[in-house]
Amino acid sequence: MQKTEQETKSSCCSIENTQEEKEAAGSCCSNKSPEPEQTGEMNEKSINHVQTFKVSGMDCPSCASTLEKGLSKREGVQSISVNYAAGKMTVGALNNDIFAAIPEDVKKFGFEAEPERPVKDAYIYQVSGMDCSSCAATLEKHMTGNVGVQSVKVNFSTGKMHISHTLSDEQVVKEVQKSGFDAKLATLRNQKKTDEKKIKAFPVTTVSGLLLAIGFIGSFTAIPEWMITLFYASAIVIGGYKPARSAFYAVKSRSLDMNVLMVTAAIGAALIGEWFEGATVVWLFALGNALQNRSIERTRDSIRSLINLTPSEAVIKAADGTVVKDVEDVSIHDIMIVKPGEKIPLDGEITAGRSSLNQAPITGESLPVDKEPGDKVYAGTVNESGSLEVKVTRLSEDTTIARIIHLVEEAQEKKAPTQAFIDRFAAVYTPIVFLLALLVMVVPPLAGFGAWGEWFYRGLALLVVACPCALVISTPVAIVSAIGNAARNGVLIKGGTFLEKAGAIKAIAFDKTGTLTEGKTKVTQVITLEGDSETLVSIAKTIEEHSTHPIAQAVISYANERNISAKAGNGFSAIAGKGATAFIDGTEYFAGKPKLFKENGVSTAHLDEQIDVMENEGNTLVAVGTRDQILGLIAVADTVRDITVRSIEKLKQSGVSEMVMLTGDNEGTAKKMAAETGLDRYFAELMPEDKVTAVKKLQNEGKQVAMVGDGINDAPALATADLGIAMGGAGTDTAMETADIVLMADNLEKLPYTISLSRKALTIIKQNIWFSLMTKLAALMLIFPGFLTLWMAVLSDTGAALIVILNSMRLLRMK
Repeated sequence: MQKTEQETKSSCCSIENTQEEKEAAGSCCSNKSPEPEQTGEMNEKSINHVQTFKVSGMDCPSCASTLEKGLSKREGVQSISVNYAAGKMTVGALNNDIFAAIPEDVKKFGFEAEPERPVKDAYIYQVSGMDCSSCAATLEKHMTGNVGVQSVKVNFSTGKMHISHTLSDEQVVKEVQKSGFDAKLATLRNQKKTDEKKIKAFPVTTVSGLLLAIGFIGSFTAIPEWMITLFYASAIVIGGYKPARSAFYAVKSRSLDMNVLMVTAAIGAALIGEWFEGATVVWLFALGNALQNRSIERTRDSIRSLINLTPSEAVIKAADGTVVKDVEDVSIHDIMIVKPGEKIPLDGEITAGRSSLNQAPITGESLPVDKEPGDKVYAGTVNESGSLEVKVTRLSEDTTIARIIHLVEEAQEKKAPTQAFIDRFAAVYTPIVFLLALLVMVVPPLAGFGAWGEWFYRGLALLVVACPCALVISTPVAIVSAIGNAARNGVLIKGGTFLEKAGAIKAIAFDKTGTLTEGKTKVTQVITLEGDSETLVSIAKTIEEHSTHPIAQAVISYANERNISAKAGNGFSAIAGKGATAFIDGTEYFAGKPKLFKENGVSTAHLDEQIDVMENEGNTLVAVGTRDQILGLIAVADTVRDITVRSIEKLKQSGVSEMVMLTGDNEGTAKKMAAETGLDRYFAELMPEDKVTAVKKLQNEGKQVAMVGDGINDAPALATADLGIAMGGAGTDTAMETADIVLMADNLEKLPYTISLSRKALTIIKQNIWFSLMTKLAALMLIFPGFLTLWMAVLSDTGAALIVILNSMRLLRMK
């Protein structure tokens, strides 16, 4: 039977134990046994404040014991526990003032102590100044070496650093600056652009270029050689300071990045007297980086532009009027006043007023959407007409657009299969070429095939070619551009993997209800047997206007659209599962299923064939008449969306070979729907689980299959497909969280655009990879005959990277 903690402590500290045994017990014996009235709950309550310290300098567990015993005697210290293995000490004290003196007390025992800060999880910093993926790797390694950092991940394409740490924000920024970059905490408020003028940085590239030009021109004049060399040296120092600092930290973190290679090449050129070459290398490198940074910032702006869609302030209704608040300070259930022409500051629900809202920033829909009390509205959408009062339902960090931004940034940071392969290739390629450069410098001259200076120069050129910057950047910039563009157009792509998959899709399976169709019934046909159609609809409206059934509402909407009024009626009653009845001008009328009239003894033989045909085409029939005869039929059905046919035509044009419909309807209805919409195949009479089987059947035919549904009812089929696409994500949290791609609007309008964007992205990625590889190969082939100069090597590398970025940025302009 195990002893309790108190029994164990009493046992190890009992009078029968020897002094050696007591000392070996360590902290167990360091405190006196509590008095009876201080035990249990009362003892815990007596400790007022607790602080944890990190302790360094302890060599063994006995050091921990010594420290515990020594500090336990200090006045005001109520409890102390030292963990040697973790290097931590927890102190309980009467007040916080005692903690300030603890580090000095610890020093008296030969150790060092500092208060432990709580770990800050998943903090995100915006990092500027990174030139390529190797810079991100250098920063990551440097930050990992800090004892206050628990985990860190740096993504070059988004310029973001995710870090868990115990440092202050100022310390994080200083550590980043040591690696040659700048950082700031990436809060929504910080990421919003301001009108404040940025402090202009020292024009390094311009000054370095001017000094290079002066030196070059001076070489054709009578200016002394030492002065020309001084101009070149100054150009190297000014232009190369930042790369040299970054190179220092890269070497310190055992990383071979572009900065290391360029600095080595520049210094090597200076050592063999090629000052002009060295200065040219530095200037071209600085110029290339400046152009690359400017270009890549445009791709990062694709998300920043979404952030700037939402207003910074909201007008809130108060007891004595209105008050203007920062959106971060607005609470749930506050009432916002939104005037015509203004943007909605936060997600909410309309409580008063009617208007049309431009929802393009969220859903990508080009036409305004009518809104009335009870409807949801989203932050960043534009109120085009009437004044609105909106009850806030989500805080600024939880709005739909904030969640879109968060999901898009997460998606941009996920590596696509192609990118992961390129990164692995680059990790092997760079050290191999670096080693080859060293061999080129040493082996040929030792073998007597030329002078040392000649081969040293070629080795330096090979060093420059060693950095696969353009190759590494070829995929992530294209993915960031494509995902950013899609987000601005109302399509949420969850990552590079799904972007690549969308480009390879050969078949698309559509859920019918709510995807291809409106998801709500409408009157499709009115057939009169007695009298005119307006009278028939008027009678039907009179009977149905007391019902909330979807079919009744469809009839009422049809009548209202045509300004057909109801007649004066009474005695309304529902006939469960069959229809309804009412008295009009003393005559009892019925509206319901045709079998209701059969039960009343009315013959339907002359209509049976027509009824069967219409029902097989997917119509639900409402028969209208009296106890003696049927006056007419009203056909109600779920209608095809206006945009569906056009979308399917565009999908075929974009190269999708097969379009398939999955439905629970009967064969006749499915066949008619497929013909109306231009679908190639259909699977009818499916239960929800049968949709999974249908998707698997398409996959077994060797096709990459995308499934399009609402993200909830079709979840199993969406998960089974190679790519799950959900519609109507703006109003469905589940869709936004679970699907691979989300169409924010509740229609298929954006699907052809998504497939085309994905295919263009794949094409551009392939172009970038091949161009990068061919450029490297050409440079390598020119080195050994001696045709490739240092400045040409730099130009080929930075130029190729810039061309790859600009090529990828074409995806930002696709509409």
